[in-house]
Amino acid sequence: MMTQEPRSRGDDDRVVDLGDDFTVLPEQTADDTDQGWGERTGDNDDRLLAERPPHWD
Repeated sequence: MMTQEPRSRGDDDRVVDLGDDFTVLPEQTADDTDQGWGERTGDNDDRLLAERPPHWD
């Protein structure tokens, strides 16, 4: 007589808590920021506009 081993529960059978604060993926990852790219915070638009080449006028 063969005995059957109990089946293990797969991922489809497990209970997952999907509460109010549940997120699948973050809106933005840490490496998708200026700091993650090694850049300084803030902008330098004013400096770039002031240093425009003469042919841009």
